[in-house]
Amino acid sequence: MTATDFLYITFPVSGVKTWVFLPPLTAFVVSFFASMGGLSGAFLLLPFQMSVLHYTAPSVSGTNQLFNIVAIPSGVWRYAKEKRMVWPLTGAVVIGTLPGVVIGAWLRVAYLPDPKNFKFFAGLVLLYVGSKLLTDICRKQATEQQGNTVLHHAAFAVTDSKFSLQRAEFSFAGQHYAFSVPKIFLLCLVVGIIGGIYGIGGGAIIAPFMVAFFQLPVHAVAGAALMGTFITSVAGVLVYQLLSGFYPGMSVAPDWQLGFLFGIGGFCGMYLGARCQKHVPAKAIKLILCFFVLIAAFSYIIAYLN
Repeated sequence: MTATDFLYITFPVSGVKTWVFLPPLTAFVVSFFASMGGLSGAFLLLPFQMSVLHYTAPSVSGTNQLFNIVAIPSGVWRYAKEKRMVWPLTGAVVIGTLPGVVIGAWLRVAYLPDPKNFKFFAGLVLLYVGSKLLTDICRKQATEQQGNTVLHHAAFAVTDSKFSLQRAEFSFAGQHYAFSVPKIFLLCLVVGIIGGIYGIGGGAIIAPFMVAFFQLPVHAVAGAALMGTFITSVAGVLVYQLLSGFYPGMSVAPDWQLGFLFGIGGFCGMYLGARCQKHVPAKAIKLILCFFVLIAAFSYIIAYLN
């Protein structure tokens, strides 16, 4: 046994064998960039766990959501401190995605236990999210210029929030925004189901939809999307833990040790990402996310076809 052998460990629940510093380091890098766009980074950590760590059991989804619970609070706290939380949007995201995540978790265990089929499904989800990000990047020049001028406005905070069952409004950096509450709710319900299956809490893929379809500013929706991901991930972990009692012969319950190790790195990365976000142009944030999402999507789909 060498002096470094104690750093290479086996996690008894999942059976994963890896260097103890690899999960938090990976989570830190991924969360730093992803949190700028309102994503926790879980949607990128899942392919890492499945392809690099060879963790393909259904419990990987619950472990991914456990990462969200540990990592997200630092980013949400930073966005709230800087008054960049759109609370009406946060409420709509949570209410819509919460029931969807519960349904999605059940579908994952009951109908998608095969790793190969799950990889293909995950690839399609990532491809769709990536294509929407790419579409948003390629929008007309006037919209891009508007997104970049936000960075230089003095009032870089969310103000004048108004909410009703039909419509919500807010102001951000000198611009006024509004969205339909019923439409947001229905969208979040569908995304919540997908997120529950995929193990990302639902809110994690809300941000690209908010920007692409509702023309909301990426710098303002990030905090709301992360808060939605946190709340729904709590429900997701509880559901996977509960379902483990009904599927005793299957690895369903989260790997708590591995999830917390990922979460420690994500906690640090998400705080720094949220703090640095306002200094990064919107187009740059979208390009970073789009690159990683599409790379992961194509790798999953190609692996399934081969």
